[in-house]
Amino acid sequence: MKSLLLSISFSLFISTVHAQVTFSTDHIKVNEKRIEQRIFELAQFGKNEKGENFRVAYSQGDIEGRAYFMDLMRKAGLEVHIDYAGNIIGKRAGKDPSKKPIAFGSHIDMVPNGGNYDGAYGSITALEIIEVLNEYKIITTHPLEVIIFQNEEGGLVGSRALTGNLNKEALSQKSASGLTLEEGMRAIGGNPDRLGEVVRKPGDLAAFLEIHIEQSKVLESRGIDVAIVEGIVGIEDWDITVTGMANHAGSTPMNDRQDALIAASKLVLAVNEVVNSYEGAQVGSVGKIFVPSGAPNIIPGKVEMSLQMRDLSSEKIMKMYADIEERAEQIAKETNTKIQFENLNLGTTPIMASKEIQDKMMAAASSLGISHIKMQSGAGHDVQEMGKLGPIGLVFIPSKDGISHNPKEYSSPKEMANGANVMLHTVLLLDRN
Repeated sequence: MKSLLLSISFSLFISTVHAQVTFSTDHIKVNEKRIEQRIFELAQFGKNEKGENFRVAYSQGDIEGRAYFMDLMRKAGLEVHIDYAGNIIGKRAGKDPSKKPIAFGSHIDMVPNGGNYDGAYGSITALEIIEVLNEYKIITTHPLEVIIFQNEEGGLVGSRALTGNLNKEALSQKSASGLTLEEGMRAIGGNPDRLGEVVRKPGDLAAFLEIHIEQSKVLESRGIDVAIVEGIVGIEDWDITVTGMANHAGSTPMNDRQDALIAASKLVLAVNEVVNSYEGAQVGSVGKIFVPSGAPNIIPGKVEMSLQMRDLSSEKIMKMYADIEERAEQIAKETNTKIQFENLNLGTTPIMASKEIQDKMMAAASSLGISHIKMQSGAGHDVQEMGKLGPIGLVFIPSKDGISHNPKEYSSPKEMANGANVMLHTVLLLDRN
């Protein structure tokens, strides 16, 4: 009897150990060299005669880069197609076809003379996840999708099409390639006449994940491996007109002037003071000032300027605006001018990343010994549009000197591998649960 009990206990012990080995995936890692190699390979597409990077959406470089990437996707066993919006979709079946897909991806188009990491790194990481799952013979329960969005840099065009937020009027807009969006879609294999057929509904995805270079110096300056993004800021824009009185600069006394540029200058400083008076990571900028009748011998009678504010809270943005408007009234009285604000209604609402996905990203990073912090994204990404369809998650990796949208942008192979491993293990955690 005693030997029988020992035998049963030993069997249970072995079963427990086997279960732990079976469900532990910490040993599964991405291929650091393969990620960097593909960064360099993709970078060859779109260089112009000056050696500048010109893989803007719908250009010849973009078309060739997309063909290269689709070939890699097919070699990785994905079922690949171009949807009617021109997005590249790669599908991998899961064990349970009734489950909603876990999707991840980014874009490969760039700004004129841009860098080799923005967008491309996120796309290559998405493919790397598939490659690693293949190598370890892991079939997920959920179906998986790799999505390479078209023309992210031109205003999230591909992701807006997927969520039904790309209106017909937008199709006539010119892109950086010189083609309209409609012409560009056709050039990359889409069909703008059938855009309605690509629209997905809320709940169609179990989750959407994206990874990106940080585009600022927070991670690098603090020596942190990755950032788990809490949310993507909302943006509000205003045009401001300051009206004074144009007059002769030589004969009008200083105390008898209605100088619109003086008022505008005070308002610029007021914007900076107001935005800095709030707790948090909000930003406010005056990026444009124009004096229509500017001349050395004329007191400026009119100034046109911009105001843009970003934060994770729309309420905070509007509170800051109210404070700025109050300061503008004071400045107008002091300078005997008139200051008018016009909301351009072009803003985007803040969107928060899924708390569950954030937790899984942090758990993945901790299990791999990868240091991490939470932060917000001050720039827009396709993931914010995909948040209209389901839970989202976004990871940042360091970008040297905070440089982005520039040929000098760079992230090291180790930094890229750290972020890709967090993404890979987040997918595995999401699939398991």
